[in-house]
Amino acid sequence: MIYLDNAATTIHKPPCVVEAVVGAMTSLGNSGRGANAGAMSAARLIYSARETAARMFHLDDPQRVCFTANSTEALNTAIFGLINSGDHVISTDLEHNSVLRPLYHLQALGTQVSFLPADALGNVDISQIETMIRKNTKAIVCTHASNLTGNLIDIARVGQIAEKYGLLFIADVSQTAGSFHIHMADMGISVLCFTGHKGLMGPQGTGGLCVAGGVNIRPLKMGGTGVQTYLQEQPPQYPTRLEAGTLNGHGIAGLKAAMDYILEIGTDVIHKNESRLAAAFYEGIKDFQGVRVYGDFSGDRAPIVALNISGYDSGEVEDILSQEFDIAVRSGAHCAPRMHEALGTKAQGAVRFSFGWFNTADDVDQAIEAVRRIAKR
Repeated sequence: MIYLDNAATTIHKPPCVVEAVVGAMTSLGNSGRGANAGAMSAARLIYSARETAARMFHLDDPQRVCFTANSTEALNTAIFGLINSGDHVISTDLEHNSVLRPLYHLQALGTQVSFLPADALGNVDISQIETMIRKNTKAIVCTHASNLTGNLIDIARVGQIAEKYGLLFIADVSQTAGSFHIHMADMGISVLCFTGHKGLMGPQGTGGLCVAGGVNIRPLKMGGTGVQTYLQEQPPQYPTRLEAGTLNGHGIAGLKAAMDYILEIGTDVIHKNESRLAAAFYEGIKDFQGVRVYGDFSGDRAPIVALNISGYDSGEVEDILSQEFDIAVRSGAHCAPRMHEALGTKAQGAVRFSFGWFNTADDVDQAIEAVRRIAKR
């Protein structure tokens, strides 16, 4: 199978990730639950994973790396833990439902939400944010890259605006963590939400929040922590504050191995390789008759190419690619409803090709040929 659905999850993992998960499953106890050898091994490994994540995203205090099951849980934790009824929040049309649905829920409870509109190419004008700020604006919540088109948002500029007006900045880096240089302090990010199973090449069921100093998030979950058992409320200190229940130690072991692997190679190297593959695919298919490509390809972007073929529903194209060419892609709405509305693809959806570190030039060539043959029918 030629796997070109890396924006959903990476199937191909570095061997060290698999080895780390297997090793953890046969050796780790429950972190924070006792002082036996298994529990202590788990605690040491998880703290080391915090240090690795803090190094990757340039967070000063590893204790403020809080692990979750995915970026959805991280975003829900940040949004529900920081935003109140009566607050105003600014977001964008590029967002995934992991941002949109929590915001819509809060909107129904009295939170005011404004969305920066996307144009026909799927871009937003960051300068418009300042015109949207109100007296009760609390936060800006936005993605680093669209999971549908791959278009980037200049989160460094967003962070500058947030700092200028004393706003919180919650950044969703689900599509860029692992292949883009992300510096929390330099970019003015208050809370960075990431998932482990996409560009970070770690196991599913892993993710987290990196929380800047001075930002205090209400816990989304409360329960066992292994410490301060007689407190009636969730312990206030990080990371325990946001980590009720047993952590996915086995998955975190794999995530740490994946992050170490990426840091050794370098995010710039990975980004350059993935971008080269995506650009080659785009150049190969963009002029085919009946093929329409979505997004802005004039500058840097995530390694995603979304398209439609005239006369076909996007789901039909995915089926043909899978059954006749053994190529895995993603069709449909991609949990990005506002972006589809901006692009005019609400009814048809789109076919998304997304490239990863383990893809090859031959994968690209075969995908181009498959699109060519479908378009000629």
